[in-house]
Amino acid sequence: MILVTGATGNIGSALLRQLHETGTASVRGLTRDAARASFPDGVEAVEGDLARAASLKPALDGVRSLFLVSGMGADADVIAAARRAGVEHVVLVSSITVRTHPHLPAAVEKLAVERLLKDSGMSWTILRPTQFASNSLWWAASIREHRSVRVPYADVGLPAIHPADIAAVARVALTEPGHRERTYALTGPVRVTPRQQIEAIGAALGEAVSVEGVSRDEAHRQMASFMGEQTADAVLDLMGGDVNDELLRVRDTVSQVTGSPARSFQQWASENAAAFR
Repeated sequence: MILVTGATGNIGSALLRQLHETGTASVRGLTRDAARASFPDGVEAVEGDLARAASLKPALDGVRSLFLVSGMGADADVIAAARRAGVEHVVLVSSITVRTHPHLPAAVEKLAVERLLKDSGMSWTILRPTQFASNSLWWAASIREHRSVRVPYADVGLPAIHPADIAAVARVALTEPGHRERTYALTGPVRVTPRQQIEAIGAALGEAVSVEGVSRDEAHRQMASFMGEQTADAVLDLMGGDVNDELLRVRDTVSQVTGSPARSFQQWASENAAAFR
């Protein structure tokens, strides 16, 4: 039995679809409200809250493999609950910042979760993706209302990854041998700048979307109002304010693990154009 947490999220929902399409039996999707869940046929919807590990006991019953996105709940308690339930293998989504920006508070937290998992006695596979293509949903309201985006570091390109590719690597790690006790850094196939991402969204909409660059100070004022000053600083560093070779590096891990090329940002934009209409 495989339990997919974050089953309604960008990665988890893609993973459930892929497990279903490949005929993987005995799959559960964790959700806070099973009655409202819309999972593929054959996927069992189970209720639980990652913030309350005690609520996961029924969901973990009989589970041998667990897909877990770090930072979505009480990670230490969830890992301990999985171990007690007899889970044998955990595929953990961490972050490439553990490698590229280990000084950032969020990276410190994710590395601590990685270490907890490695020390748990369960087998593990750790995925460290870079910036998600789906982060561009931050611009959805502005594109819908104004057909324009104001963004810092408009011409700094990072190898953004399609969440379905993170899911694809997770599917392979969960269902095929040879991936336990492995750590995979994951990126998209090419670097893509915010300007290029916005152009791709405009192409998917069939309409021009304008791009206006803004200073870091202005972007920080806006972002700090809803995510706090420290987080805003960290996000801006990762967007372009403190890039390094490791963050910029394009890796072929997705194709090496899955046998299929990594999806482009243009594909993500085409698949998600409705969010920007």
